[in-house]
Amino acid sequence: MKEGDFIRIDYIARIKESGQIFDLTDEEVAKKEEIYNPQVRYGPMPVIIGSKFLIKGLEDALKDMKVGEKKHLIVQPEDAFGQRSEKMIKLIPESEFSKQNMAPYQGMPVRIKNLQGRVLSVSGGRVKVDFNHPLAGKELEYDLEVKEKIKDISEKVRSILQFFYRPTGNEKINVSKNKSEIKLDPESDLPKKLKEKIAETIVKWIDELDKVIFIEEYSPNMSGKTQINKNTENKE
Repeated sequence: MKEGDFIRIDYIARIKESGQIFDLTDEEVAKKEEIYNPQVRYGPMPVIIGSKFLIKGLEDALKDMKVGEKKHLIVQPEDAFGQRSEKMIKLIPESEFSKQNMAPYQGMPVRIKNLQGRVLSVSGGRVKVDFNHPLAGKELEYDLEVKEKIKDISEKVRSILQFFYRPTGNEKINVSKNKSEIKLDPESDLPKKLKEKIAETIVKWIDELDKVIFIEEYSPNMSGKTQINKNTENKE
């Protein structure tokens, strides 16, 4: 595989030390292991080689694989979620939580200044929060298979949608010349910033496209459009 290739992969990801599955694409395996989540959309996952949507160790392995190939892979922490760092454990005044009407407790997930963390302890008016990734310092184990290479432009666009949110399946994608029109399901209600990020990713990784238009219909008498044009951006 080379940079810019769109592919779909199946995988089962485990923590090597314990054998615990923390991610997978196979619905039947999820049910068998009693970790099935109805909120998760199972099935082969789309990937763009070189996009850094995956951990480094996994992406490096995919570059050396072909369609239909399977591989068992051990990924070291340095090529996954990094080593644990004591610098990522912070003491925060409990009053900061009180200002947000939050009562911190051990194990509570929190998000502070765009950092995701977990409360380790609450004592003496201070809250100890661990901002290390839950898989930091862990060796990871993958059973990986490249299912197919995505060549159709519309399917590439649909794949990029999956990177950013869970599509309902009612989206309609039309590609003509250098433009892609994406008719969204009103239930998706995507924020403007997210649509801009999706559009930027599309024009960056799909050479044939330099314009993306989002079409949203809320009722028979009301519709809206959001557009991003790569040519316009290049002029700024």
